[in-house]
Amino acid sequence: MQILTSLSEIPAGLGPTAVTIGKFDCIHLGHQALFAEVVDAAANQNLIPTVVTFDRHPDHLLRPERAKLPILGSGQKAELIAGFGVATMLQLEFNQELADLTPEQFVKQILVDGLNAKLVLVGEGFRFGNQGSGNFGSLKALGETHGFEVIELKRVHVDGEVVSTTLVRDLLDLGNVKLVNKMIGRVHQVRGIVEHGLKIGRTIGFPTANIARDAEGYLPLDGVYAGWLIAEDIRYPAAHSVGINETFQAVPRLVESHVLDETELDLYDKVVSLEFVDFVRPAAKFDGVDALVKQINLDLDTVRSQLGL
Repeated sequence: MQILTSLSEIPAGLGPTAVTIGKFDCIHLGHQALFAEVVDAAANQNLIPTVVTFDRHPDHLLRPERAKLPILGSGQKAELIAGFGVATMLQLEFNQELADLTPEQFVKQILVDGLNAKLVLVGEGFRFGNQGSGNFGSLKALGETHGFEVIELKRVHVDGEVVSTTLVRDLLDLGNVKLVNKMIGRVHQVRGIVEHGLKIGRTIGFPTANIARDAEGYLPLDGVYAGWLIAEDIRYPAAHSVGINETFQAVPRLVESHVLDETELDLYDKVVSLEFVDFVRPAAKFDGVDALVKQINLDLDTVRSQLGL
C-alpha cells in the first residue's frame, strides 16, 4: 500500500480513484465494511481503492481538553487498512489549515484535484469541512458538480448496539474486551518493545515482559486479562496485567505479560504484540507476597480456562 502524508506527495496523474474518508481510529466492523466496499467497487470500475484519513483525531486540535488516546497506533492502523487491499492511503496532518477548509474546498482540493475521485463511499452520519458543516447530502451535491458518485453505507450493529469508536473505547475502559473483539472483528492488540523492568515477577516465580510505555494500542481497564503474546510469529498463551503495581512500588501505568509455562524466555528489546481475549479480574493491592502469589495462581487457572487450554 502506498502511504502519502500530504497533497504534495500525490503522484501526478494518480487515479481515477474510489475513495472512503474517515478518522478510522479503531478499524471496527463499520470501517471494515467501508474498506471492503471501496476495494470491491474499485475492482469493478477499474479505479484505485483509496483511503483518506488523518494523523490524529480533530479533538487534539479543536478541543484538546476532550482529546482521547488513540485506540490504534499509526503503524497498526496502516497495516490493518493495507490488509483489506487498499492501494493508497492519504494520511493528512489535521492542522488548522485543514480544519478551516469549507466542504467545497475539501472536495475540490482533496477529492477532485488531488485524487481524481470518481466514487466516494462514506459511513452513515459522515461530516466533513469546517466545523463539520458538510454532510452526505452536501457531498452528494458536490459529487454531481464535480463528476463523482457518492454512496452512503449504513451503520453496523452488534448485539443491538451501533458499532462506533466511542463505544469501543468505553468498553475498553470497562474491561469488556470480549465484546470489543466482536465489534472490531479481531482480537484487540497492544504492540511495543519489551523493556527491562524491576524484575519483581521473576523473584516470585512469575517473570513478566514489560511493554514500553510508547506502545501502540489502547490499554483497557486496569486489571488482569487472558490473552496471547506474539513474538517472532510465535503465539504464547499469557496473562496480561494492566495498571500500577501498588503491592511493591507505584510506577506509571503500564502493561506487563506473563507467558504461561515459560520461565527462560528472553524477550528483551523485541517487539511483541499482546492480544486481549477476556477479562479475569480488576486490579487489586495485596497484603504481601504470599497473598499475591496465591492470587496469581488463581488468575492463571482462569486464564487457562478462558483460552481453552
